[in-house]
Amino acid sequence: MRSVLSFLAVASPALAAVHEVWYNITYVENANPDGLAERRVIGVNGTWPPPILEVQSTDDVLVHAQNSLVEPMTLHHHGMFFNSTSWQDGAIGVSQCGIPVGQSWDYIIPVSTSNQSGTYWWHSHANGQYVDGLRAPIVIHPPEEKHQYDEEFTVILGDWYHDDHATLIKQFISVANPGGAEPVPDAGLVYFAQGSKYLGPIAGTQPSPVTSAVGFNENATLPFQAGKTYRLRIVNTSAFAMFYFWIDGHEMRIIEADGTDVEESPIDLIAIAVAQRYSILVTARNDTSSNWAIHANMDTDMFDTVPVTLNPNVTTSITYDSSASLTDLGTIGVDALHDVPDIDLVPLDVEPMLPSTRTIQLEVTFDTLDDGTNRAMFNQQTYNMPLVPSVFSEMTLGPNATVVEAYGPYSFVLNHLEVIDIVLQNGDAGKHPFHIHGHKFQLVQRSTDYTSDDPSLNPPINETQTNPMRRDTVQVPSGHGVTLRLIADNPGAWIFHCHIEWHLEAGLAVTFIEAPVEAQARNGIPQVAFDQCSALGFPTAGNAAGHTDNILNLSGLPEGPFPQILGWRPKGIGAMAGCVLTAVIGMLTVTWYSLGGYISEHEMEAEVRLQQEKKAKKGKFFGLIKPKA
Repeated sequence: MRSVLSFLAVASPALAAVHEVWYNITYVENANPDGLAERRVIGVNGTWPPPILEVQSTDDVLVHAQNSLVEPMTLHHHGMFFNSTSWQDGAIGVSQCGIPVGQSWDYIIPVSTSNQSGTYWWHSHANGQYVDGLRAPIVIHPPEEKHQYDEEFTVILGDWYHDDHATLIKQFISVANPGGAEPVPDAGLVYFAQGSKYLGPIAGTQPSPVTSAVGFNENATLPFQAGKTYRLRIVNTSAFAMFYFWIDGHEMRIIEADGTDVEESPIDLIAIAVAQRYSILVTARNDTSSNWAIHANMDTDMFDTVPVTLNPNVTTSITYDSSASLTDLGTIGVDALHDVPDIDLVPLDVEPMLPSTRTIQLEVTFDTLDDGTNRAMFNQQTYNMPLVPSVFSEMTLGPNATVVEAYGPYSFVLNHLEVIDIVLQNGDAGKHPFHIHGHKFQLVQRSTDYTSDDPSLNPPINETQTNPMRRDTVQVPSGHGVTLRLIADNPGAWIFHCHIEWHLEAGLAVTFIEAPVEAQARNGIPQVAFDQCSALGFPTAGNAAGHTDNILNLSGLPEGPFPQILGWRPKGIGAMAGCVLTAVIGMLTVTWYSLGGYISEHEMEAEVRLQQEKKAKKGKFFGLIKPKA
């Protein structure tokens, strides 16, 4: 504890306060937020949903995480920069080996030196645990907000499964699922919070006991007062589902996306992908004679099938008067659904668009690979977690840390302050939300057909932009492309991945090894990180495979599966040759018989007579009884 506080004292301004919390990560039995089925979830301190983290931008955060599960776990504070301490980022296999069962880790989040405020969230980044409920919002307040409003609420959206992650992942990555159909949620969830407190259920309702302190879906409501302006912070904590969000009878204006304050932008509905956040301003009506429906509809186009038991459209409400009726204008037509034009949003804090010095092209594909399972790939390469977490390799390889081959085939080494264009191309049939750790990127170009030469469909980058939109999670529809401009100003190891949990586990990720020389010259990985890796049986030095003598030796590194190689292979050629040879012999035999190549009846009779004579001489019962002379 003393060493942690000492680090915060050195790393943070003198006036920074330490916001300290203690999280015992536990299982919670019989949670039933959707009212349809009880299940075991992962919560904190014996309760679910986990606590909201609400802090000031002048604070530093210290999260004491105790692992009381039956498997290793981590916590990732989504969107936080961590300022050259990426071993605090919580991405298993990249920044951490995981917290062993029964042990703890102190996550230090230096908010005060990150210049960050806005809406974020935290969740597990190990073993799919956030599918099982280990997820909650983060709200960071600046000393002075850039937009004016009277009150604020947080709106938490999420998909919900009745089966646990361990069961679902076995069904998903399986030879029995060669098409790669993702697990479809059993329900959607909507619930609300104000500050660090969740809002309770509507009076008179009887929710399930374990989760009865929080209102979910039709049992949840936002209390509005006439004429007030409210900020709604919307967070999509789903594992898979995108949501379309709108409010009947009220207008919405976007003022924030992923922690970036923007100029007010009116919009009729919010399409919010997994891991994205938007803040909107909503001004309450003066007429309080009716309450109004809030809609959060899952995008069922992402689902291979829509089970008859699934209601993808969740309705909650705004309450002006508890005795008034609810006005619900119903769902909207498919033709009216649209994405948020986020590239057109204008940040209030100007950051210039620097010229790019390097381009990294990443094409997304899915396919059934050579082991019979359906996997995700960037540039025909599926991601596997290295044996040595990437930041440990970066910090222990010395001058060899700049050799990209040392990190495995799914990594890129970035030079300090290099300006990179990530050209992201979605060759898959579905939409994908991509998130980068430790950074925000600028959205500098979008295309509706990345394969086209038509500039109206695939325009060139406009290098005269003065203040492109910045965010940390971007949605890319099928066939579309986006160019993300990134400044390599945060030394460490950072993962870039699809935030659909099923796709991350199917291999849709790469790692950026950023400024290794500068990383080594700054902070050092704490000893507890090495100790926990050792306890879990992972090496902590050398290349991705744990070799220190030859950094190019990646033997033992998990790899594959690989794309199937089409065309004639040696086994196929041998099999075909055998078939052809058999056919030729058969044809020659037929030809021989047709040309008289056979024995006559007289010859056949002679052969039979000869066999009978031999049998008679031999006798019966294996020669024990001989014929009479």
